[in-house]
Amino acid sequence: MWRYAPILPAAPASIVSLGEGWTPLIRTRRLGSRLGAESLWVKDEGLNPTASFKARGLSCAISMCVELGIRKVAIPSAGNAASALAAYAAAAGIESYIFMPRDVPQANYLECMAYGANVTLVDGLISDCGRMVAERAPAEGWFDVSTLKEPYRIEGKKTMGYEVAEQMDWELPDAIFYPTGGGVGMIGMWKAFEEMDKLGWIGSRRPKMIAVQAAGCAPVVRAFEDNQPRSQFYENAHTVAAGLRVPKPLGDFLILDAVRTSHGTAIAVTDEELLDAGVRLASEEGIYAAPEGAACVAALEKLLVNGFLQPSDRIVIYNTGSGLKYPEAYSTRFPRATASEQEKLGGLITPR
Repeated sequence: MWRYAPILPAAPASIVSLGEGWTPLIRTRRLGSRLGAESLWVKDEGLNPTASFKARGLSCAISMCVELGIRKVAIPSAGNAASALAAYAAAAGIESYIFMPRDVPQANYLECMAYGANVTLVDGLISDCGRMVAERAPAEGWFDVSTLKEPYRIEGKKTMGYEVAEQMDWELPDAIFYPTGGGVGMIGMWKAFEEMDKLGWIGSRRPKMIAVQAAGCAPVVRAFEDNQPRSQFYENAHTVAAGLRVPKPLGDFLILDAVRTSHGTAIAVTDEELLDAGVRLASEEGIYAAPEGAACVAALEKLLVNGFLQPSDRIVIYNTGSGLKYPEAYSTRFPRATASEQEKLGGLITPR
């Protein structure tokens, strides 16, 4: 992503990079044909370091910590931001303190421990983790890198917008599907489009920005449908897509503004729908998406059926992470056969 260094804040000598950015934009053919989408693309952020788009924001934020002499950082996370912070802090020689829900995907916990982070598992949601960081940071001397509480993570994430424009020859798509937990990726892309417009790289036309959430945690969808400027805390939030389990995004008003200004929409899908969609994406296109990215496939199906999108629209789905980070979620679709079951199948294991 540092190909865009002139529009990023860090000085060259401060950059902490693990090779993030310039992820592939993959044209889907079988999936697009089945759904009736003639020009469907997947921007696969699962190929970033630490296997998620969070690498972009944390590369930029930790680079600025190096530049500003910050030696201790703390973050609340539903999983992937914690992994990315731990990795980039390790690369920079900075202490990291991570607060995650106790039921965070095992892959995220193991990554953070391997990177040498100081990990606290919290009985609660990311909102509870955020409160703990805010309460303890002043006394502990931590710099809080929570979403939108510092100015640099969004700068890294906006490079997703620069990349999709460059990869599509500076002609933005008609619609962008984005899995929306904290929603900073969408906010960052919206900022990038404005910057590129001012630079004269693109015109004034914008994609329909489509915020995708899980039915068990859909504060932005509810606020959009109720025509509210901000969301309300979503009680009893639950979903297998850990990154979507954010009951009250701090930047909800910015997400809603991007959706409404672009004439987009906000839509929720069930866990059943998103896991099934993830399996179809993998089997039809060879892209093993995180449940969050898979949710966008399920949402696309609904919006093509109801006519919100047309078959001729150029559509980009953002898969924000690798499915390899979520074995617990996908294991519900593929339970292992017992030894006796496998023997009956002649030693073969086939999809159920």
